[in-house]
Amino acid sequence: MPFASATSAREILTGLHDVMASKANAQSKLNQVVKIIAEAMESEVCSIYLLRDGLLELFATVGLNQSAVHVTKLAMGEGLVGTIAREVAVLNLAEATNHPEFAYRPETGEELYHSFAGVPIVRRERAIGVLCVQHADPRAYEDVEIEALQTVAMVLSELIAHAGLADKASTASSTARDAGMCRLTGLKLVTGMARGHAVYHQPRILIEHTVAEDTEAERHRVYSAFRKMREQIDHMANLAEFGTLGEHQEILQTYKMFAYDEGWSRRINEAIDSGLTAEAAIERVQQRTRMRMREISDPLLQERMHDLDDLANRLLRIVSGQLGTAAQTGLPHDAILIARNLGPAELLEYDRRKLKGVILEEGSLTAHVTIVARAMGVPVLGRVRNVRQVIGDGDEILLDVGDGAAFVRPTPAIEDSFEAKLIVTQKRRAEFAALRELPPVTSDGTRIRVMVNAGLQDDVAAVNLMGADGIGLFRTEFQFLVSATLPRRESQQRLYKSVLDAAGDKPVIFRTVDIGGDKALPYLRTGDHDEENPAMGWRALRLALDRDTLMKAQARALLEAAAGRELNVMFPMVSEPWEFDEAKALVEEQRRWLSERKKMLPSAVRYGAMLEVPSLAETLDILLPKVDFLSIGTNDLTQFLFAADRANPRLAERYDWLSPAILRFLRRIVRAADEHKVPVAVCGEMGGRTLEAMALIGIGIERLSITPVAVGPIKAMIRSLDRSQLLPVMEALLHRPPADMREALSGWADENGVAIG
Repeated sequence: MPFASATSAREILTGLHDVMASKANAQSKLNQVVKIIAEAMESEVCSIYLLRDGLLELFATVGLNQSAVHVTKLAMGEGLVGTIAREVAVLNLAEATNHPEFAYRPETGEELYHSFAGVPIVRRERAIGVLCVQHADPRAYEDVEIEALQTVAMVLSELIAHAGLADKASTASSTARDAGMCRLTGLKLVTGMARGHAVYHQPRILIEHTVAEDTEAERHRVYSAFRKMREQIDHMANLAEFGTLGEHQEILQTYKMFAYDEGWSRRINEAIDSGLTAEAAIERVQQRTRMRMREISDPLLQERMHDLDDLANRLLRIVSGQLGTAAQTGLPHDAILIARNLGPAELLEYDRRKLKGVILEEGSLTAHVTIVARAMGVPVLGRVRNVRQVIGDGDEILLDVGDGAAFVRPTPAIEDSFEAKLIVTQKRRAEFAALRELPPVTSDGTRIRVMVNAGLQDDVAAVNLMGADGIGLFRTEFQFLVSATLPRRESQQRLYKSVLDAAGDKPVIFRTVDIGGDKALPYLRTGDHDEENPAMGWRALRLALDRDTLMKAQARALLEAAAGRELNVMFPMVSEPWEFDEAKALVEEQRRWLSERKKMLPSAVRYGAMLEVPSLAETLDILLPKVDFLSIGTNDLTQFLFAADRANPRLAERYDWLSPAILRFLRRIVRAADEHKVPVAVCGEMGGRTLEAMALIGIGIERLSITPVAVGPIKAMIRSLDRSQLLPVMEALLHRPPADMREALSGWADENGVAIG
């Protein structure tokens, strides 16, 4: 079969190299190229389309009518060729006419051909043309043939660029600066404000030579680059700055795993065998990775692919000698870093004293780089479109992630507004810091316990930094989400012990792993098909009880970590009391196992449940005698009560936490818990908002577990509140709800001097 070996592929590249080295004009060269490819693949048709003046023009062909050359033109996204260019993706079709984007052009005479395969010709991550082949017989092309076409397309990119045949790949330029102020919006990844100047993380390294003169010499260059890259990654993994435990180390270990992945290095070696230079081979494999990324919908798998893309950039810089990321070439004192995406190791290379903020074209809340940026205290705005078209290198940027916006080349009025907001923010932060040592006690003497939600080892520091009462919710699933494989029991035990050590004499409530649903793990199959409603699917305690080996390992890790101390364990998404019973029995079984082996045990184990599923409220008389504490998870509870997906942007603002339905439901839970003398807390975003927290206190809640940054504002609100006055007001409002509960509560707070902000 054509291209069945690296040797035959190398012969084709050698032929192309000879064509490129000849003195013929560019058109003549491309005419020869399509003949070489057609003969090698025994193909009736081989065609090259190039992007000229925004249209894909048939530039050279074997098999189609020669009269169609420079006549047939397709817009981006039009037909099969236009689809390949727009999506920068491969098409491999046994029957071309069956594809929904097929567009018949009679002047080409292509009605004789059924099968079709096309690959983009890529320059600076952008398609500047398309290379395609066609056969009369319907058949899908073999992977080895597609690989060959992609390799040839890379070599063609060099020829086309040097000849100036296609439209140039666009970059952010001075035209962006002339456009005046622009407001860009994106996803809030790490909240904060920053002012600085745009610095592009990595200008793309252009591959100038694609065909190898000496294959063994190229292989040696790649081996040497791999050694150097692995040394760099090992050094980063051993950085003392982030300690030896916790999520950051898990992330870097995953990153290190990719650096030593033999499959990746083997694919680069195979590309060199086909006749590519070291740089072209790395770029070739990287292009394949990027195309695969576009086909993956799972955000966690996408993040793994981003890590590999990050490593490929690093390897490419080493082998080419172009080590010029912004981190190595010098950074201004007020850099706002711009990147398509970043790997965690790349972010760690930057001087955090100079790095003020990050803007990403991609990124997600669970991405590795987001976790590391949060620990570094660097605000990050993700999913920002048109970055390269709008932001020029050195442009002034005002970054307000809390508002989900970046102002590029701001006007004086915008600058004044931003500075005023920044001053207020800094002043309020200083005021909240002054409350650190003061207890959250209402003006009439009621002590409210204010704890923090945590999931990262660095979050634990916020307990003392913010003056919190402890950790009301430690999300153990973070360790599972950032790991490439199921975390070993020993690794879990070390993390839990480090959290308890850091918290000191303050309590920590560990929520057992809440995975599944929107927190799918690539190494843990959660079913044969995607769930239509993942939030209400096989997740949290349901998954853990089914996969009891996972929960047994976590239970033993928690028990060992808390040896000699009190252990607080909370089970998520309990729907019925029997689920709590099974989960508790499983932990107790591990406790007995350790006791029989004379292992040191916790001084006491307290068990709690999270009330997130409304059904549990109907069986509280059965559950409450069995639990030591109860936590209400308002995020999930709200969406279940209203049958409204909280991830749906059209519903995000539709249902209010201050709705009488929510407040009445919560009041019923509080009263039932009081009857059984079971402490009840609210975990979730609702408790971290001052007006909502005031309402919760008004229905009897005396424990809140909130995001660390909300501790200061919530403390200030509590200390300005007279609870004895609020209780009857809330009772009256819930008995006869006003048209707008939020407005009514805000008005009462203003009249009574409550600091709701």
